[in-house]
Amino acid sequence: MNMITFFIVGLLVHVVFFISIFDIYFTSPLVHGMSPQRVPLPSPAKRLVLFVADGLRADSIFKFDPSDPIRVPFIRSVITESGSWGVSHTRVPTESRPGHVALIAGFYEDVSAVAKGWKENPVEFDSVFNESRYTWCWGSPDILPMFAKGASGDHVYTHTYPSAMEDFASKDASKLDTWVFDQVKDFLRSAKENKTLMSHLHEDKIVFFLHLLGIDTNGHAHRPMSKEYLENIELVDNGVAEIVSVFEEFFENDGRTAYVFTADHGMTNWGSHGASHPSETLTPLVAWGAGIQRAQRTFTFQNYDDDYIRDWGLETYRRMDVNQADIAPLMSSLIGVPIPLNSVGVLPLDYLNNSQHFKAESMYANAIQILEQFKVKMTQKKETTLSFLFTPYQPLTDSQMFEFMSHTRSLIQKGHFDEAIHECEVLIHRAMEGLSYYHTYDRFFLGCSVVLGFIGWTSYVLLVILKTHASLRKPPTSKDATAGRHLGLLFLFVGLLVCLFLFLQASSYTYYIYCLLPVPVWYSVLKEFRILIEFARSVPSLPLSRCFGYFVLLTFGIELLVVSFFYRAMLTLGLVALALWPVVSGLYRKTKSRSLRWVLSCLCLSVFPLLPVVGREPNTNYVICAGALTMLTSLIYILLCRQPGLHSRDRWLFICQMLQVALCTYVLSSTHSSLQLKQGLPLFNQLISWTTLVSSFMVPLLSSTRLFHRLLSILLSLSSVYLLLSTGCEALFPPVLSWLMFVWIHMEQEAVDTQGMSNRNELSRIDFSENIDLSRIRQLSLDDIRRSYFFVFFIIIAFFGTGNIASINSFDPASVYCFLTVFNPFIMGGLLMWKVLIPFIIVMCTFESVQVSTRLSSRSLFLIVLVISDLMALHFFFLVKNYGSWLDIGTSISHYVIVMSMTIFLMLLSLMTHFLTSNKLQIWQKVKVHFK
Repeated sequence: MNMITFFIVGLLVHVVFFISIFDIYFTSPLVHGMSPQRVPLPSPAKRLVLFVADGLRADSIFKFDPSDPIRVPFIRSVITESGSWGVSHTRVPTESRPGHVALIAGFYEDVSAVAKGWKENPVEFDSVFNESRYTWCWGSPDILPMFAKGASGDHVYTHTYPSAMEDFASKDASKLDTWVFDQVKDFLRSAKENKTLMSHLHEDKIVFFLHLLGIDTNGHAHRPMSKEYLENIELVDNGVAEIVSVFEEFFENDGRTAYVFTADHGMTNWGSHGASHPSETLTPLVAWGAGIQRAQRTFTFQNYDDDYIRDWGLETYRRMDVNQADIAPLMSSLIGVPIPLNSVGVLPLDYLNNSQHFKAESMYANAIQILEQFKVKMTQKKETTLSFLFTPYQPLTDSQMFEFMSHTRSLIQKGHFDEAIHECEVLIHRAMEGLSYYHTYDRFFLGCSVVLGFIGWTSYVLLVILKTHASLRKPPTSKDATAGRHLGLLFLFVGLLVCLFLFLQASSYTYYIYCLLPVPVWYSVLKEFRILIEFARSVPSLPLSRCFGYFVLLTFGIELLVVSFFYRAMLTLGLVALALWPVVSGLYRKTKSRSLRWVLSCLCLSVFPLLPVVGREPNTNYVICAGALTMLTSLIYILLCRQPGLHSRDRWLFICQMLQVALCTYVLSSTHSSLQLKQGLPLFNQLISWTTLVSSFMVPLLSSTRLFHRLLSILLSLSSVYLLLSTGCEALFPPVLSWLMFVWIHMEQEAVDTQGMSNRNELSRIDFSENIDLSRIRQLSLDDIRRSYFFVFFIIIAFFGTGNIASINSFDPASVYCFLTVFNPFIMGGLLMWKVLIPFIIVMCTFESVQVSTRLSSRSLFLIVLVISDLMALHFFFLVKNYGSWLDIGTSISHYVIVMSMTIFLMLLSLMTHFLTSNKLQIWQKVKVHFK
């Protein structure tokens, strides 16, 4: 198999392994075909007004200081006089779309939603809006359209402001909320002159949805403790009070309007959300009006896990917490519409002010609605599983479901409402467990198939390494050919059996891929079984003690990298250990100055994993220092460099790139200063930022292809972009990392010199664009295992050095303010990903240099890297959790996804870095010819 074929096959195999995690853990929980469940009693409210204050923390609105004026007098009066209150507990990720789906549709959106972003529905789902007779919505163009598109029919009307208004650099982001309040008042005013609209508004089962984005925008721009954020909360409180007054006047105080005030998610002190900090997951819930229990005094101590309640001054008022998905059944019950078909929320009865009969009927409808999902899920699984292999969920069989339903209905008819409610709660609990059981029914089967393929692929790569570099290749005999044919027929038969089994089960086409992949992989492994026998025979001639030492060190090294995903500080320990390499290997005796630089650079880089990844306030001083450090090191190189190949043209290019670094440093500082003064993003700064981003791909191609010249040009281009995307001390990471990478190249050259494989002055003459002399490519040695491990370690450092999963979830929009301030999730996400990739590219270019300087084929080193990364991925596959908190589950899956993405991405990134280092634009020559 040649290199290109192997690359394509390896890429496809890892794509399959990567996608498998989504079929095993990320499949959509939604099912269709259920019947809506209605309560056969009149509803307490004709209409519902839903206020969602985007990004509002529970403590920000509930906190009370007796020495200061009450920040939210209206909401406070509702809690103490006329309504019910509590905390709505959200789930990770704490983002706007999942939060609104949980609130209005009653289920926690699966990961497939990420693929289509914030505005499209990856799958159609039911919602309170869809079940209503009419719904009118006002607010953000990023949230409202998805509920209108998901509705059956044309009864959900949306009114959105232009997306350009969602500007983080706006002088007053509260205008987003003012716009909503004004639009609602204008709408009701115009309805008085429109008989048709007036008629619709006075019907029952009506919903009004006010999405208030100003608090979230001000929180991102100024932080939740800022004057702007707190004043926006006051504005929302005044606006809600005014809207309630307008509605009551419009409907002539008929007492048939219910109000719900809540938030989709909270926000951290540093102005981000997406992770699981209590400030992000604890949101307020206040309800009042028709059908809502009035304020209840309590004199018993209420024990909650959060510490905020001590500062709220609400200890004497009964607090009723809910899960965010529970709000959808509450709203449905208030206006008498069926609970959304896919809802997994449980009706919070304590919020209802109604008869026990109504509560029992509502809970019964809630239980049957969830049971309907369970029955559809069970039927689907039964249809795709052979009868003798199907194992039903024992706590909820067909007979038990029938008994539950008939017994509960009998209790309601007899007036035993409390018992009926208890039976419904038991049924809901079992149905939810059953939904999870059938949703994960094939997880073990698929997991075993993927693990089998994983082990087979890793074994095959090891065999390729042995076959290529261990001199074990021998010409096949006729006996080998016969055995190969028999083996091929055997595996063909196995493949046909697998296909027949999956066909009889009516399995998805992806199941065929996961289950059939191990067949050709293991055929390829067993076909080379003779290589293993030859290797086993040659073991006595190997330096066993040294091999064992490398095996032990590599095992510990891989375990350290795995643990570092959970504890970043382990990378600091690893860098300290790496700093001792010259001493352990004996290189210190040969080159003390470079060894000292290696130790210092490792120790400097080891500081970064100890720094916090979230919660850092923007500090442009660090960015200025990073820009100055980058220019200083580059200037020293240009002034002191006496290496061949550095022409005046290259010197001028480096000087221009240094000036670009200085300009980007100024742009970053100027932009943040302008935003603090609320003067917006200067157009000049924005043009420079985008120009720098685009030119960063092209400028390095103008420089000399000599090793250090090209690496320096790449570093300057990437550093310019990284500075524009930085807000604090992370800006220092690329120059420190680059320092270590440059030293690594020199150290590897010294290591090769020690083995007598290279000339001392060869490093300065290496040109990336020259064709590699295949006659000089050497065989693999045990030391190449260390080089490959160093590369994997530095790749992990490149990712976890300045961030982790929480830092990506809690993405701070301030890092893209030089490029744009208007909310655009795709562009902002793309810029964030490019910032994450820049350290990767620096490490990849260095590894390319190490491969060239040590005269080793890129394929050989990459095969070892592939084995190490696959062993890590297999680790994380076994560490994936489907129990515990949502954060634990999500984090464990994210670790596997990151390692698999890294493996796939390194394959693609290696092509990019090869192009970046080896190619050159011949603009100068073209211009010269033109003038001639």
